Order: sequence, then structure tokens, then C-alpha cells
Amino acid sequence: MRLSSPDFKAGEEIPKRFTCHGEDINPELTIEDIPPGTQSLALIVDDPDAPGKTWVHWVVYNIPVDSKIERDSIPGDQGSNDFERTNFGGPCPPSGTHRYFFKLFALDTHLDIEEPNKEKLLTAMEGRILAQAELMGLFTKS
Repeated sequence: MRLSSPDFKAGEEIPKRFTCHGEDINPELTIEDIPPGTQSLALIVDDPDAPGKTWVHWVVYNIPVDSKIERDSIPGDQGSNDFERTNFGGPCPPSGTHRYFFKLFALDTHLDIEEPNKEKLLTAMEGRILAQAELMGLFTKS
């Protein structure tokens, strides 16, 4: 499985539009080579360079099996992030350049999670992952 975006290339700067300094909306994501038997997709977006811990920006699961996640969308069921909300929270580093990982999972089931967050999603996905893909973008606070 492969994950890319028409909005930024892997390892390159995420445009300001998709950050807290812009519209704070999710970028479009393109998904290729989804394995047969996939029943749903899940996505975690996080920043391992945040001070003190990996900062969770978005948790989405039960995403329909499709080749695209639209820009500025709610593609599935959302869990809470570290902004204490459920919608996408774009890059917003306090200083310097941070890496933002978009981690996509192909699952052999749909998930039912009470009070979902990253940890509960990871637990619910155990033994259900058929494939995964990752896209990393950068953002620098200017």
C-alpha cells in the first residue's frame, strides 16, 4: 500500500494552508495498492518532534475503502487528538522544524471504539492490520 498527497511531496514542507497558521484543514491524500479483503482504513497523524511527547493531530477510523481522502473532509469516525478535539489539527510547532507522519492502516474489519483516541485505536487494530503506509511532511514555524 502507498500513501501520497498532491498537496506536498514526501519529506517536503507541508503548505501553510494545512497548518494552524492557515486554514487548518487536512490535505488531500492518495491511497494506492489497497490489499484485497480490506474492510476499512484508519489514519493517525502525529508529530514525534513535539516537546515532551508525540503530539497527536488526527485520529480517524472506519474510513471507507477508497483511493482518496478529500481535502478538508471528515472521511470516517474521528477520535480525540491532543488539541482536545476530534477534527484535524494541523501542524503548529512551538518552534523549529517538525516532522508530521500520516500513518494509514488497511484493516480487515470495521471498528467499534468507545471514547476513541490514538491508544484505543492502536489497541483495537491489533491483529487486524492487512497493510500500512506512511507519508511524512515537514513544517517550520517561521
